[in-house]
Amino acid sequence: MDLDRTRPLDGKHIVVTGGTGSLGKVLVRRLLSGEMGRPRRITVFSRDEAKQHDMRLAYKNRVVATDEIVYRNFADLLTFVIGDVRDYHAVASVLRTADVVVNAAALKQVPTCEYFPYEAVQTNITGPENIIRAIRENGLRIETVVGVSTDKACKPVNVMGMTKAIQERVFTSANITCPDTRFVCVRYGNVLASRGSVIPLFHEQIRCGGPVTITTTDMTRFLLSLEEAVDTVFAAIRGARRGETYIPRVPSARVVDVARALIGEREIDTVVTGIRPGEKVHEILISEEEAHRSVERGRFYAIRPVLPELHDEAEPVAQLPGEYSSAGEVMSYDEVVALLTRQQLMVRDDVAEPEGVELLR
Repeated sequence: MDLDRTRPLDGKHIVVTGGTGSLGKVLVRRLLSGEMGRPRRITVFSRDEAKQHDMRLAYKNRVVATDEIVYRNFADLLTFVIGDVRDYHAVASVLRTADVVVNAAALKQVPTCEYFPYEAVQTNITGPENIIRAIRENGLRIETVVGVSTDKACKPVNVMGMTKAIQERVFTSANITCPDTRFVCVRYGNVLASRGSVIPLFHEQIRCGGPVTITTTDMTRFLLSLEEAVDTVFAAIRGARRGETYIPRVPSARVVDVARALIGEREIDTVVTGIRPGEKVHEILISEEEAHRSVERGRFYAIRPVLPELHDEAEPVAQLPGEYSSAGEVMSYDEVVALLTRQQLMVRDDVAEPEGVELLR
């Protein structure tokens, strides 16, 4: 497949499954900006009617302008389809005219997946398999599928990570069964201010006067913004080879430092509650077993596929020294404060919500 690396989505129909989620909303906004080219159509596919309605209203009659393009008719450019990735027929229908698919639909809350593991299987494994089956059985001319994964898929210890790890392998093997489509994945850690993440929880606890709950004082997390998560998706679309998984190179922090930075000078206590079911102390984005088949690509690492049929022997592998873990290069407290300030995520007492958080959601 010969893609224009600078404008790879020119004239393309892009389907975003789970498009009303935190990542999906920012991804759609960035797609509409034209930075990846001028799409022919963007379809938001999700099962949440209320979120679709809110998103539709937010874009209704809006004019989005860039240096090169002006979109005035969102009725044609941006479309919304109710459906569930678990439903093969709904998936096959929405993909009929698609060129690029970003699979952001997921069950991603760790405790929820522990209590309802088969629900996670249906969304995180059956959903991706439905995308592959629709392409294979209907001869769909889809160029690229990007599977959105998680650090928890690396050395998984919880149901969410296990199902996402299988999603990665399902998409990898699809490069052999659907040779005319490129299947790639992106894998990243904690996204700042996304729904269900720790920062909105800390914000709420601080506004209520505390206490701020910390699972363990040793815990570390990679920190990246939703914009950086979308950057990773775009980098994979531009440059990932078949079966590869793209990893962003981002800073990490101790969760206690994040809490301390957000609390600031307020007299608010912190309470250690213990690790939740299936939770990890440190995030790992590349394991020791994956390090020997990983390469550096600018601001990203690319993990080459485990299947030898998909290896590109022409590219030398610059073996990483070991696993890529959030425990490796942890930011200082001052660096954490600077990052949260830069992302406009510090708690302000004069507003209902810290500036910028609503956009990030």
